[in-house]
Amino acid sequence: MSFTVVIPARYASTRLPGKPLLDIAGKPMVQHVFERACESRASRVVIATDDSRIQVACEAFGAEVVMTSPNHVSGTDRLEEVVRKLGLDADHRVVNVQGDEPLIPPQLINQVADNLERYPDVAIATLCERLHDVEQIFNPNVVKVVFDREGMAHYFSRAPIPWARDHWGDLHKNKGLAPNAGAALKDGVGYFRHIGIYGYRASVLSRFVSWAPAPTELAESLEQLRALYNGARIHVEVAAGTPPAGVDTEADLQRVRTWMTKLADAGRGEA
Repeated sequence: MSFTVVIPARYASTRLPGKPLLDIAGKPMVQHVFERACESRASRVVIATDDSRIQVACEAFGAEVVMTSPNHVSGTDRLEEVVRKLGLDADHRVVNVQGDEPLIPPQLINQVADNLERYPDVAIATLCERLHDVEQIFNPNVVKVVFDREGMAHYFSRAPIPWARDHWGDLHKNKGLAPNAGAALKDGVGYFRHIGIYGYRASVLSRFVSWAPAPTELAESLEQLRALYNGARIHVEVAAGTPPAGVDTEADLQRVRTWMTKLADAGRGEA
């Protein structure tokens, strides 16, 4: 079955204004994302934006663009508008790929779409990766997820979950991590970082935007908790490959530029 990739691309960014159009190896960042998405099995790749500068740049490299309202409060609201404008069927699979992921492996896009196909009772599919660093487990910018043996999500949190009582029980008495905090990683429970790529059934998006923000969503500032709060099942699977980090800061941008330049140089050398 076919699926559609939607790439939200906003011009406004607190840390990197105009981020989708920043140059990486001679192309705007969003073009790299678009090209990676086109390497997946998606039957259609669409860029969603509310800015005419992004529209012009994307159409120049041949992308299909859907203009959306500038008043959306979340990325899911923007995605729902795109699905509505495209007139997609209720069961059509839609994969949301962030516009600041120029190195995203196409197989991860396929993996999310395939999981929606394999689990017909699932509303949303997403990915994760195992954590091996206790500092990341305690980092609130690293979102953790707990799921059952069938891959169904129980909860997403910025907090360290599950809580390793025997190792972290007295952390509130310490200014930093206890000396044996890392021992929890050896107990086999497993700690997983959520990777922010989502696959949706089109019908789920129309329901999602009708739901009020959930109390847990507001507390954690994690939109996916609204779906869990309203009984929508989310399937989580360990990513088939390690996803490179996206571009959030100037340092991230320079890192990706260096990487892409090395790839381009290697390609010219092989020629």
